[in-house]
Amino acid sequence: MSAPRLAVTTSDTLPPEADCVVIGGGIVGVCTAYWLARAGHKVVLLEKGVIGGEQSSRNWGWCRQQNRDARELPLSTKSLDLWERMGAEIGDSLGFRRCGLLYLSNDEAEIEGWAKWGRFARGEGIDTRMLGAEEAATRGAATGRRWKGGVWSPTDGTADPARAAPLIAQAVEKLGGHVVQSCAARGIERSGGRVSAVVTERGTVRTPSAVVAGGAWAASFLRQLGIFFPQASARSSILSVAPGVTGLPDALHTRPVTVTRRADGGYTLATSGRANLDPTPGAILGMRHFLPMFARRWRVLRPGGTQAWAAGFETRKRWALDRPTPMERTRILDPKPDATVIAQTLERARALMPELKKAEVQASWGGYIDSTPDGVPVIDADIGIPGLVLAAGLSGHGFGIGPGVGHLVADMVLARTPVTETAQYRLARFGQSQWGKVSDF
Repeated sequence: MSAPRLAVTTSDTLPPEADCVVIGGGIVGVCTAYWLARAGHKVVLLEKGVIGGEQSSRNWGWCRQQNRDARELPLSTKSLDLWERMGAEIGDSLGFRRCGLLYLSNDEAEIEGWAKWGRFARGEGIDTRMLGAEEAATRGAATGRRWKGGVWSPTDGTADPARAAPLIAQAVEKLGGHVVQSCAARGIERSGGRVSAVVTERGTVRTPSAVVAGGAWAASFLRQLGIFFPQASARSSILSVAPGVTGLPDALHTRPVTVTRRADGGYTLATSGRANLDPTPGAILGMRHFLPMFARRWRVLRPGGTQAWAAGFETRKRWALDRPTPMERTRILDPKPDATVIAQTLERARALMPELKKAEVQASWGGYIDSTPDGVPVIDADIGIPGLVLAAGLSGHGFGIGPGVGHLVADMVLARTPVTETAQYRLARFGQSQWGKVSDF
């Protein structure tokens, strides 16, 4: 079953030209198109399936600074402000609220890890507050348990994964942009070595710049151009319960389970880090880059099945620009969730907060989280082809920082001062390796 998502109607015609074409209608793609359109740029946003149909509607909805990698923290902070700003400008509910995020633990090593991060973050101006046992028990009263400690991050919050990307896409059109769904981008044309057009299943759009914001599909798309982008995807499994339960924290993380209040009054339930690795040709090819990450996380990663291989989103195959591509055969990545993980997550959530026993399961779903070897995204306008920008590998953080990533990409396209520093997001940090010959594997 797919995650709940607002369906929106967008343009049905493909303009012959644009100042910029954004490939991918997830949260990063729509935010990029929004900031470009707001600056008066003639932008076309292409989505092979439906806006927000993949991971942008399948996540927890957390918008956080807490426990961020130091390289990502400035972008996280900026994104919180941009969530508020976009909501006010769009005039419709993106579901963003600074409700605060609560972390509770009985593991002293975990608590000390949070405290260490907090000492650094407070030096960066972040409001993060360590909780002693008494305050942790008070804030976590709904659990009925004693806790050794925790963290309260009052300026962090959540937004609505079901509505945010679709509503931002509608705002792009109100600003004069074109959003075209069910229209896959097949490739890039070049003139004089730089981007001159984007080839789609419906025709060609002439443009001097293009943004690849294709999530789990990005590496395969770039591979057609000979650009190396190490990317691997893990399949997460999440469920939601129906509205009706009251008195629970808006957003609570514990090691066994994470519980988040949804915009409809229900709750999203998830187990952090529990994911399936579904093998794919692309992931196998780039495995050496991910071995350190997999070695650190082997206790929580589970072997997967053939779903990803069949979906074709990490293929090594060469595709022709005048024939259907894997993106057209699989319009929406909608993998089956792991039934064992779903059952364990529900059991843990109800054990943690007995009130949840009163709520019926509303839906369960799977989603592919695309990651880089170091867990930090690539946001880069210098990837080998002038006019081509990459914004992918968000590593499970994309929804919360989507507004900031989109703004940063727009800054790159418009050649204006970037909203945050950019060096840490360069693709070159993974080396200058090339894929070599694209095969039929």
